[in-house]
Amino acid sequence: MKQTAMILAVLCMAVASFAQNDSKPASQTAPAGQAASTAPQGKRPPQAKTQPEFDAYKAAAALTDPAAQEKAADDFAAKFPDSELRPLIYKSTMHSYQQANNADKMLEMGRKVLSYDPDDPEALLAVAQVLAERTRDTDLDKDQRLDEAKKDAQHALQTIDTDVPTVGQDPQRVEMYKNFLRSDAYEILGTMSFTAKNWADAQTNLQKSIDVFPQQPDPVAVFRLAVALDMQGKYPEAVKYCNQAVDLTKDRPESGVGKAARDEQSRLAKLSTGSAPGQAPPPPQTK
Repeated sequence: MKQTAMILAVLCMAVASFAQNDSKPASQTAPAGQAASTAPQGKRPPQAKTQPEFDAYKAAAALTDPAAQEKAADDFAAKFPDSELRPLIYKSTMHSYQQANNADKMLEMGRKVLSYDPDDPEALLAVAQVLAERTRDTDLDKDQRLDEAKKDAQHALQTIDTDVPTVGQDPQRVEMYKNFLRSDAYEILGTMSFTAKNWADAQTNLQKSIDVFPQQPDPVAVFRLAVALDMQGKYPEAVKYCNQAVDLTKDRPESGVGKAARDEQSRLAKLSTGSAPGQAPPPPQTK
């Protein structure tokens, strides 16, 4: 999946604010002669009800160590059991663990967010990501984990339009952020199909992932799309995306996806000269 920089850059869209009340924004009245817009408006950002609650939130959010941030989140949730900010603090902790490459804790924090807000698209995708990428054939609960991942990714595609705060935000920025989340959701679904060797379905979802957010193509998604096309005998398209994956990893050619993309590029080049075996080998692992 993509780096978390985009998510972290737009977290301010959901920053809590201190408010004396938690009333929802007033609905807008359409001008005379115009129908009211039916476009999803999203939820308003969560708010603190008291100044001490907001101060405690800011102190916890300012921490950079994931373990310290988790403890502060637990303390905050115990002290303010009715606060709207509880999922926001745990979501921040979830991102901190993601940056630290601690998948188990990222999963735990994502599930904690969902215990407060089961429709939060970021948490749904974080949980789905870990389950999709870290579930192995030898796991006794493999089917349950993959089923949870699929349902979470599909549910996120539904709640992106309804649960991303939009009040007071720049519409273009909001739409870019939503497309980033959609791209992640499709990549997760594509990854699951890729792992199951359902190449046609993998192609469809990975293509959607790349097309919906072309500003930041994920080299892993691009590489996996190339392999999915290769496995279906769609070699010209496979070459196109494989070359893109190689270009996207030119600064780290020996990384997992960088090496895999170059191996696939070599294989496709041999196919074009008729020197490669007719049966496609299993796609190289990237993670």
